[in-house]
Amino acid sequence: MVTTARGRPSRHVPPKTAPARTARDLLETLPPTPGFRAEVIDGNLIVSPVGTPEHSWSATLLSYALRPLVMERRWRAHVGGVNVCIDGPRDSLVPDFVLAPADCPRWGTLELRSSGLILVAEVVSPGSARVDRDDKPRVYAAGGVPIMLLVDPIATPPSVTVLSDPGDGGYRAVTRVQLGKPLRIPSPVDFDLDTSIFL
Repeated sequence: MVTTARGRPSRHVPPKTAPARTARDLLETLPPTPGFRAEVIDGNLIVSPVGTPEHSWSATLLSYALRPLVMERRWRAHVGGVNVCIDGPRDSLVPDFVLAPADCPRWGTLELRSSGLILVAEVVSPGSARVDRDDKPRVYAAGGVPIMLLVDPIATPPSVTVLSDPGDGGYRAVTRVQLGKPLRIPSPVDFDLDTSIFL
């Protein structure tokens, strides 16, 4: 307890901070949110639960599959926990997997800039299905991310989709295969992914 010079308790007055004017401002003032992921998508703050262990395992399996390529090219592979700042609107997304060059430009010290990335991947879960399937491809494409991979174990049938050739309205090239089939990830990755790893 803080007391005044006369020994009476004083009221604690928190320091004044500027009010948040945007969802991005609010995101930057949030305390840690264990068990939840906070993102800014289309100027809206979206808070959703983190995925299940199976969800993160899919991202880890993708990292294992791409490891030889990552090591050969000296890229960086990040399984969760990396925020991506979308160039332009400064939306902040948290992909399940990110592939980036070692010298990827950053927004501040914590966020990788979308235009410097090589690939992002999202693993669809029931709580994120609409955002992962509809919103994020459009946002990543607008931010200049060359390739997006969508691992969708809850689709009927379960599938993996590679989206490439980003444009104003989204990705112009889309290839979807059923889980278990091979999938070619185009340039700059140039890799044949065996999607049976996700079964």
